[in-house]
Amino acid sequence: MPGVIDIMNYAPYVAPGLSGTEYRYEEFQTMVRTTLRPLLRDGVVTTQWGRQVKVDAPPAEADPTLYLDEAIKSLDESGCDMMVLACLKMWSYYHHHQLIVDMPEEVVAEAVAKAGDRFIGAAGYNPFRIDESLRRIETFVRDHGFKYVYFHPITFGIAPNDRRCYPLYAKCVELGIPVGMQVGHSAETLPSAVGHPMNVDDVAIDFPTLKINLSHTGWPWTGEFISMLWRHPNVYGDISAYYPKSLDAELIRAMDRQLRGKIMLGSNAFDLARCVRELQELPLKDTTKERIMRDNALEFLGL
Repeated sequence: MPGVIDIMNYAPYVAPGLSGTEYRYEEFQTMVRTTLRPLLRDGVVTTQWGRQVKVDAPPAEADPTLYLDEAIKSLDESGCDMMVLACLKMWSYYHHHQLIVDMPEEVVAEAVAKAGDRFIGAAGYNPFRIDESLRRIETFVRDHGFKYVYFHPITFGIAPNDRRCYPLYAKCVELGIPVGMQVGHSAETLPSAVGHPMNVDDVAIDFPTLKINLSHTGWPWTGEFISMLWRHPNVYGDISAYYPKSLDAELIRAMDRQLRGKIMLGSNAFDLARCVRELQELPLKDTTKERIMRDNALEFLGL
């Protein structure tokens, strides 16, 4: 069987020194005490390919050094053929009013240049810097082969149908690439109402040729997430940020029925091998599992 496609991962997979610096900020410290707590062991978060970050250690500076051989070895061990590397931008909505995560497209571009058969570049978007963001997106798509934009409107306190997001959608249509965004509640202490999946309804109607990926299952609005994927031919969704065994039963049923051609597997920097294993153990048809692990992502990305 062909290998898995991870539709939702991040730049630190190939440059692990980019990860861990975010724990200096209050949003992440709160998340460690609440939603991330089940993943903690003795104050340590284990990130991709076994790297451990002590969350209360003095913050280190971000290190963009590529560890490509180790990353590809980890891909192979997980049975993963290709992985999307998103350049996440996160804003401190309450505490700092600045970018607290700003993963550089340049690092991902280098990984794509050296191993483009394994990694897919996804640019980020800052709706508070529209012109600059659009120029960078066009550069990295046209000059560096990026095939996707993933952004995080919830961290900026705006909904996907906010006017500041519409220039991004128009640019993606122009470039012929899909767009993805977080929907559902926020694991960090950020306003979750803007993450309601129904906010995407306007976008899907206004941009019918734009493929849209709704990341992170839309929970706790599972029914609304299902509705968006079911109703709109151009809307897909991924199950990243949740291990498959913890998925809502309503979503698991829909994955084997009306959403069979719409759901994609993503790790969100969780243990990819565990994500694949738990998906295989779900009570789904084999053909459904194959679509979720690979075929739907190929269709969504136009590969």
